Amino acid sequence: MARMATFDRDDALEAAMRLFWAKGYHATSLKDLEGVLAMRPGSIYAAFQSKEGLFRAAVDRYAARMEAELRGLIAAAPQPLAALRQHLLGLAVLDPADRPSTACMLVKSLLEVPRDGTLQAFVIAHLDRIEDVLAEAIGRAVDLGELPPGSDRGRIARRIQTYIFGLKIQAQRESDPQRMADLCADLAEELAHP
Repeated sequence: MARMATFDRDDALEAAMRLFWAKGYHATSLKDLEGVLAMRPGSIYAAFQSKEGLFRAAVDRYAARMEAELRGLIAAAPQPLAALRQHLLGLAVLDPADRPSTACMLVKSLLEVPRDGTLQAFVIAHLDRIEDVLAEAIGRAVDLGELPPGSDRGRIARRIQTYIFGLKIQAQRESDPQRMADLCADLAEELAHP
């Protein structure tokens, strides 16, 4: 009797996420997916319905991880602004190490998917959730007196999100670790006086 190949959805999603993150949605072929997932096309479609379905699941995974990391960092800090400054300083690392890229998968995906399409709305919804996490942190900073009571939480959150994603993109092109560290420090310092 032939043995059925085992399928670990978690491992498959991790591999797909890394591939889409590195190559992008359009440049990733079904052949590429077959190779990294060690699955035949029929099995991929049975598990994820389509390449787009697999891409969406991979983006969900990436965004959930990013959101959890941000929430954990902010929750663990007595002062939310200090936590966000520390996060910006941590983006100075130019070597992606255990990641396929220093750039954000959400930003890379947003730049690649068609405008005004369902994939664009899907990626934007994830970006909005990250912005909401940042706005919650700003709200906590206001409650703790780190920021004045009338502070525009949404505006400050969008600014911080721009810093985060901008730094992740800058890390893709920067080759000088000191210049990257200086840039991260400059933006982190700006958060001391939003």
